[in-house]
Amino acid sequence: MRRIQTIPALAAFGLLLLPALAQAQGSATAGSAGSAASGGTSASTVGTGGTSTDAKGGTGSSLATGGAAAGGKTMDRSHVNETGNGGLNGQSKAMAHDGGTFSKSQTKTKVRDGESVESRTKTMSHEPGSKPVKSTTTTGSTTGQ
Repeated sequence: MRRIQTIPALAAFGLLLLPALAQAQGSATAGSAGSAASGGTSASTVGTGGTSTDAKGGTGSSLATGGAAAGGKTMDRSHVNETGNGGLNGQSKAMAHDGGTFSKSQTKTKVRDGESVESRTKTMSHEPGSKPVKSTTTTGSTTGQ
């Protein structure tokens, strides 16, 4: 039950104070992904996160990230860390190389608990004798508080 207060001077103008509305609610999600391929190599990474705040000020967050590489010698790794204030940071890297030909992808995702989510993916592929092909994708959103 919401308690509505009126102040006599403001009530004359039809204005009410709604103290329960001071606590807003909202959610934010973001994610990015990318793939690179060159010669017989390929690498892909993905990251996604979300955070929300309820009407009582409670928050919840999640983050998922991963990657894979194929062709030649490969390396892929992923990890997620808590920031200490309820936030999450995640990173995935994947790389494949065969001689001078290589493909790599990296995704970083940050979740600020109850506030925002950002995700960025960078990819690059290269074959000897040609220019590297690079790409960056960035997304983000806030809870609107």
